[in-house]
Amino acid sequence: MASNQLTEVNGVVLEALPNTQFRVKLEDGREILAHLGGKMRLYHIRVMPGDEVKLQLSAYDNKGRITFRMK
Repeated sequence: MASNQLTEVNGVVLEALPNTQFRVKLEDGREILAHLGGKMRLYHIRVMPGDEVKLQLSAYDNKGRITFRMK
């Protein structure tokens, strides 16, 4: 997928689910399902409930990819 079709948004992790998936509440109030991006898996970046994260959302569905964890 081309990077121009992805939108970046911020959110807060609500719940950690199996298989490195997370339920995330976005700034606009929506709740989506998100998974960890490749570099975050590669470097074992830990994401816990309550963490603020940056996500990339597809224009086609309501799933996202977590790309950055803010401190």
